[in-house]
Amino acid sequence: MSMSLSLMKKRRFLPLFVTQFLNAFNDNFFKMAMVVLITYTILQGGEKEEAYYNAFAGAIFILPFFLLSAVSGQLADSIDKTRVIRMVKSAEIGIMIVGACGIWLHNVPLMFLALFAMGVHSTFFGPIKYGILPQHLHEEEVLGGTGLVEAGTYIAILSGTIVGGILPPYWSALGVIVVALIGRVAAQFVPPAPAEDDAPTSRIDWHIVRNSWRLVSNTMHVPRLFLAIMAISFFWAIGAVLAAQFPPMVKNALGGDNTVATLFTAIFSVGVAIGSVVINHILKGKVSAKYAPASVIVMGLFVLALWWAVKGWVPVADSPLDPDMLLNFKEFWALQQGDLILVALLGIAIAGGMFVVPLYAFLTTTVEKSETARTVAANNIVNSGAMVIGAVFYGLLATVGVSIADTLFLIAAACLVSAWISWKLHKACD
Repeated sequence: MSMSLSLMKKRRFLPLFVTQFLNAFNDNFFKMAMVVLITYTILQGGEKEEAYYNAFAGAIFILPFFLLSAVSGQLADSIDKTRVIRMVKSAEIGIMIVGACGIWLHNVPLMFLALFAMGVHSTFFGPIKYGILPQHLHEEEVLGGTGLVEAGTYIAILSGTIVGGILPPYWSALGVIVVALIGRVAAQFVPPAPAEDDAPTSRIDWHIVRNSWRLVSNTMHVPRLFLAIMAISFFWAIGAVLAAQFPPMVKNALGGDNTVATLFTAIFSVGVAIGSVVINHILKGKVSAKYAPASVIVMGLFVLALWWAVKGWVPVADSPLDPDMLLNFKEFWALQQGDLILVALLGIAIAGGMFVVPLYAFLTTTVEKSETARTVAANNIVNSGAMVIGAVFYGLLATVGVSIADTLFLIAAACLVSAWISWKLHKACD
């Protein structure tokens, strides 16, 4: 642990960490401000409409990862990764100006346009966030660095979610622009990460479908990479459904307001950060999928606990609180029946962090340094495809009347599939 934290003092890691932290923070700051504004202020169509829009928001943000990850991976491996970082952080400033206008004007199409553009921005940043680590860190530091990046990402998600969930919309509109500006300054201090000598020198193929298919097929034919990517994809499909569920579940199934939705996402983010650090401590820097099957099974058990708690939720009635009023986070926290929900959310997240972090480290250490960004890009394509499918599937289930609680039961079943895949990966690596 101490060795990993010592990386925070080093120029070859700290500026990158700060840049990616602010990137994740602003993504979730804007997304949460937008979702809360739409769910609690703009829409008046009830649970089905809210569930649909939340699922659509998740799919819109993830879609660019599916479409453009191949191009972003090629770009990151063929030129200096730091140059790409600075370009995308410059673009973020303009995107957030558009998003701020959408929030200020309560213009839903404009907000979705900015959300899609932020997805494009993060698509080009994604392969670099992990792919640059083997260039800047020693081999024995990669797992620790990956754990810190993952933990930092979820702390950033936590912070951005809290700020976006509680700030008035007009302050959020200003805030996302300020964060984008600070992120661009931080990017200026990231050390150079030039293309490796053995990196491919062919021109970037801008044909999205052909390029994506070639990249995924060239990566997935390696059995170990195939298993790791599929396991990660199942995890993120589950995460996409959970993230889309939080606002409508809180409002319609549990009777909570936007501060309760923020609390749920915050607890989930803290849990993943804890799991990311814990698994690094347990594995002592060794890249291994040894504990992945058990971790995702435990995750599934906590999902079942959440399903049980939501299914059996009794609306607040015999209390001084007005049953027609939405509960704030303090009132929800005081309810005894809410304890199981909060514990289940934390357990899901901790187990999820313990599951996914070693798999990301595996992706970046199994291949040559010149191929790390492309490998992460191929992973992002498959992951994002799974997340889009998960979000769309959830939206369809909501529109045909499947309850939020019953959707959780399906998520628990998906955890078993992910456990089976990760078990095969562990056996293949023995």
